[in-house]
Amino acid sequence: MTHETLSRRPLSRRRVLDLGLCAAASVAAPAIAHATDARTMGPQPGDALVAVGDTGHVALRPRDFRRGAPPVLTWPMDLKTGTVRDGAVANQVLLLRLLGDRDEAHGGALVAFTAVCTHAGCIVSSWKATDRLLLCPCHGSEYDPARNAEVVAGPAPKPLPSLPLEVVDGLVLVAGPFSGRLGGTTGRTD
Repeated sequence: MTHETLSRRPLSRRRVLDLGLCAAASVAAPAIAHATDARTMGPQPGDALVAVGDTGHVALRPRDFRRGAPPVLTWPMDLKTGTVRDGAVANQVLLLRLLGDRDEAHGGALVAFTAVCTHAGCIVSSWKATDRLLLCPCHGSEYDPARNAEVVAGPAPKPLPSLPLEVVDGLVLVAGPFSGRLGGTTGRTD
């Protein structure tokens, strides 16, 4: 069959549908890819932080945190587009206000750390209120947020990387990249 013969063939309903779907996919694919990239991209300077599970995506403010209260597990959110960067586990951030009596240099400052344990990559999701320590439930690593998330117990080999913050127009925003490499050092999660 020559090109001339193909162009004279009538289009079936199925062929029109196929061509339409192909055209729609070619238009939508770049937008979907961009949205996926934005969701998996790590925290960016200027991103706000929103609580994990908050479907309203309300940007957190300093007044939302009491001294010594348990940390809030958050996602970064691009304020310009409203895109929550929840497409990668490594984007989870622990945000809390320190007590002044533990570390006068911070005196109740807001601090943020990766929620990914430096041992096996589990999510640091527990809080030892009596000692004000972050706790990884997988293997028992404990981190002291008042000492820059230094390891105080368990198998974790290094502190949780911190995330610099700033307050702009009453919102807690990301001020820069994490202080170190994210993730665990072993493949174990049992």
